[in-house]
Amino acid sequence: MLSKDNRSFDADRRRFLISGATVAGSLVLGMPAVSLANVANGVQQIGFFVEIGPDGNVVIGSNQPEIGQGVRTALPMLVAEELDVAWSQVSVRQMPLGIVKTAEGFTWKYGGQGVGGSTGLTGNWDYMRQVGATARLQLMRAAADRLGVPVSHCRTRPGYVLCDAEAAEIPYSELVADAARLELPDEPPPLKDMRDYRIVGKPQNAIDAIDIVTGKAKYGIDTHEPDMRYAVIARSPWLNGRVKSFDAARALAVDGVLDVFEIKGPDPGAPYLVLAHGVAVVATSTWSAIKGRDALDIDWEPGPNAKDSSKRFWQQNRAMLKKRGQVVLDDGDFDAALAAAETTVTRQYQVPFVSHAPLEPQNCYVFVEDDRCHVIAPTQMPSGASRSAAAVTGLPRENIHVDISRVGGGFGRRLTNDYVAEAAMISMKTGWPIKLQWTREDDLQHDFYRPAGLHEMTAGLDSDGKVTAWTQRLASASKYYRRPNMPDENLWQAELYSDDFPRRIVDNMRLEYFHNAIGLPRGSWRAPAHTANAFVVQSFLDEVAIETEQDPLRFRLDLFGDERELPYENHGGPQFNPGRLSRLLKFVAERIGYGRQLPERRGIGLAAHFTFGGYGAHAIEVTVAPDGELTIERIVAAIDTGFAVNPRAVEAQLQGGTIDGISTALGLEITVKDGQVQQTNFHDYPLARISRFPARFEAHVLPYDQTPTGAGEMGIPSAAPALTNAIFAASGIRIRRLPVADQLRQALT
Repeated sequence: MLSKDNRSFDADRRRFLISGATVAGSLVLGMPAVSLANVANGVQQIGFFVEIGPDGNVVIGSNQPEIGQGVRTALPMLVAEELDVAWSQVSVRQMPLGIVKTAEGFTWKYGGQGVGGSTGLTGNWDYMRQVGATARLQLMRAAADRLGVPVSHCRTRPGYVLCDAEAAEIPYSELVADAARLELPDEPPPLKDMRDYRIVGKPQNAIDAIDIVTGKAKYGIDTHEPDMRYAVIARSPWLNGRVKSFDAARALAVDGVLDVFEIKGPDPGAPYLVLAHGVAVVATSTWSAIKGRDALDIDWEPGPNAKDSSKRFWQQNRAMLKKRGQVVLDDGDFDAALAAAETTVTRQYQVPFVSHAPLEPQNCYVFVEDDRCHVIAPTQMPSGASRSAAAVTGLPRENIHVDISRVGGGFGRRLTNDYVAEAAMISMKTGWPIKLQWTREDDLQHDFYRPAGLHEMTAGLDSDGKVTAWTQRLASASKYYRRPNMPDENLWQAELYSDDFPRRIVDNMRLEYFHNAIGLPRGSWRAPAHTANAFVVQSFLDEVAIETEQDPLRFRLDLFGDERELPYENHGGPQFNPGRLSRLLKFVAERIGYGRQLPERRGIGLAAHFTFGGYGAHAIEVTVAPDGELTIERIVAAIDTGFAVNPRAVEAQLQGGTIDGISTALGLEITVKDGQVQQTNFHDYPLARISRFPARFEAHVLPYDQTPTGAGEMGIPSAAPALTNAIFAASGIRIRRLPVADQLRQALT
């Protein structure tokens, strides 16, 4: 979720400012200006800008980090639609972090900047359309003044203002200077009727797709600045370990190595600024820095978590579930309902720690000078990069300039800016502009991992097979455990979402939590706790249906029911409509041919889940061979994100999320032994190859209404349980522990 200092401004706090300027022979519309706390003194800041060249080409600024989710295309689409320009004439420029000091603290030039929790689009839906609409109105007013007619006599076509009464047609580029002199409207003008949209809601290619596939797109790892030095860090291999001593002689003898020094990490249990204690090596190239690191002789102090292990973690979780935990939700009378149930079903499910493993490992450029700091970072949260750099340097945040590069995969990892703090420490120590580079091994062994947990599910059903009691008991390692000012009694809130299904559908419901404080760092992993809970809940629904001799699809549809809005106070609310899950389930079931006669050892699994305001469902068909070999025959995925701003991008997110969810379920797990993470690279953290996925892979975007939700996370949660439910249907083997790995071979051979 976004921090409080990164929230979007409400419409009644926004005003828009158009200013004329020349940039390389073009005219610029700077907009919008967010009204600041001291607006009474006439202070406003120009934010997004639209550059209109004499040839009619338009450059639109994008304020949000692009991590592959498509906001670099979708947000400018909103501006272009309301501005009324041809999409073929639009290019996009990444805006830096816009931060302004006020009497009350800080505010944001360009609105809230940060992507996480599928908020990049939803948080800017109105904001960006108002940008374009305000600019268009000012251009029309400028044309009306020039022609001496009321503005109501003017209209636009892409790139031009038209006045039919005067038979006039004026290019936007000729009107910008006049528009800059006009007073602003008190309120943003009305937006277009969505039925008139030409750009928004229509499939568009990523605006920089050609640059990406030809290697021209610039990611953080491509950063090169004058006089830049390169750095890597040898981080403690032990959780919460420290540097006891080190000998840098051999490292300093490596050609190109310039400096070697210690990096201080956090105390055990303290909030993270950086992840670990270590030793930095600075050199004239990344290669020299890595070779210097290899030559270091470091004596490590293992620290208080030297005995941590996955084996002990799971033993502790099992022991916890034998006791009474923290009851965090207790609707109705669960005990009485369970006692009165005709049938009870109890199962346990195990979900592992996993790493983000983005294709682009962490990296960052920082140059700390006496009174300022420049950061270039592939970050999901640029305000967090500013905050991290300020914490290290002591500089005012308004003196820290943050440029946002394209991000080679975020998945929640880059919500945390520990790598920015590391680079700032190194630049501050050396006085040089520093590019810090992590290796793949660094990235897998030092991460904010998705929390692991052991879930115990119990359902009570009446004689008609209706669920009358439901409980989920979870022993896990909360990602909130080292968050500043986080009381222990709230640690559960990161792992159980109290308003998730089946709340308000099953009257008697209890949630219970146990915290297991392993020393492994934890954080947000794409769709955070939804990925774990969807696997658990959707697997359990299958088991309950089969235990009570009900069809798994019919059982779900009876539970979800028809469309109705239920209160939902967790992120993605304020409503949850279970009927939208029913719609998706029916769709994917029909598309895949659920219920048809299948060949021997073949099965179909279903699952559906509500995530951050959007709805997703999967139907997966698999074959399990007698020796345990698993073949995915077909995938049908569907997503309902309300209104799809760019259906092509939403489809791509659904495809990618499905692959990510299945890949993670098949083979990914982070384990700990003797206080150290065991996985080091893709040989022992095996992402699924594309050959694991079938040619028959359908991804459907089903529109619902005129309000968009994010799409970056909705395609993941239901993929894993649909897969494992299909495995059971094909083989009779129930997967209750992820990853699947070699469980099928072990069971069948």
